[in-house]
Amino acid sequence: MSIIQVMLVVLVGLGWGVAVGSGFVAFITVLDIVPRLTQLTNAHQHIRKLEWALVSGALFFTLIDFYQIKTSLPVLVTSVYGLLAGVFVGTLAAGLTEALNVFPIIAKRLHMDGSLLYLLMAMVFGKITGSLLQWLLHL
Repeated sequence: MSIIQVMLVVLVGLGWGVAVGSGFVAFITVLDIVPRLTQLTNAHQHIRKLEWALVSGALFFTLIDFYQIKTSLPVLVTSVYGLLAGVFVGTLAAGLTEALNVFPIIAKRLHMDGSLLYLLMAMVFGKITGSLLQWLLHL
């Protein structure tokens, strides 16, 4: 591969990285994840720490993935990581559904206007069951 080809590959890779990173930041910003977390936890004085934790975590795990770092951590550590990753993904999903107002529309279409709580609980328990089956039984 010539120097020009390598430089072109590096340029394209950096461009796509910037595009994906910008999309991620825009997604988090549009959903107001950090302000909502501070509002729910009454931690307004720690908003900068939450923002730095989000950025640091994204950078840290990007570097781990990029350099393909492998570790053999105890089950307890990986369980805590799995729990925190699940909380993060759940927060994103909840923010997205709240922003799009999905649940009232689903409840209306399924003629479950009065039992929205049951619909939400069924979804939560289904997600928990599916996650446990995948983690414990490797299904």
